Amino acid sequence: MIKEVISDAEEKMKKAIEVLRQDYATLRAGRATPALLEKVQVDYYGVPTPINQLANISVPEPRSLVIQPWDKSVLAAVEKAILKSDLGLTPNNDGTNIRLIIPQLTQERRNEMVKVVKKKAEDARVAVRNIRRDANDHLKDLEKKHEISEDDFKRSQEEVQKLTDRSIKEVDKVLENKEQEVMEV
Repeated sequence: MIKEVISDAEEKMKKAIEVLRQDYATLRAGRATPALLEKVQVDYYGVPTPINQLANISVPEPRSLVIQPWDKSVLAAVEKAILKSDLGLTPNNDGTNIRLIIPQLTQERRNEMVKVVKKKAEDARVAVRNIRRDANDHLKDLEKKHEISEDDFKRSQEEVQKLTDRSIKEVDKVLENKEQEVMEV
């Protein structure tokens, strides 16, 4: 019973950290990565479709992306979707490919990005703490129903706290890495 509650909490905490990593992958840090385009949806015959399902995305140089649609008729739709996105990138259409040049971030923009990165990390920490609270509430219910002893309750609470501390450390490590990446010139 206790093991199930703790493993469930651990699984949820890992998912919270993974969501943070995915969010960070879509943030532009001055370096070209295909993950930048993951959230961009193209109107493909009336259906919103991710770019990576319509085209090959490559990184020929550290500051540029090349998008090669498999169906050349979607070139204009891909271009329009990139312009509509909040990436702040201007696509260059050469008739067969779309090139995206990732501009150097200004110091001001870097500082704004760091604020966004820290806010996302804090959201992940809050999610981890909420998972801890839910696990502790569940354990408390088990103790009230006399399904576990008071000693088991205390031990399991300590275990949940250790799990929480590890997860928060992991969030901090992910934050530190992304912060360094954003501040890199």
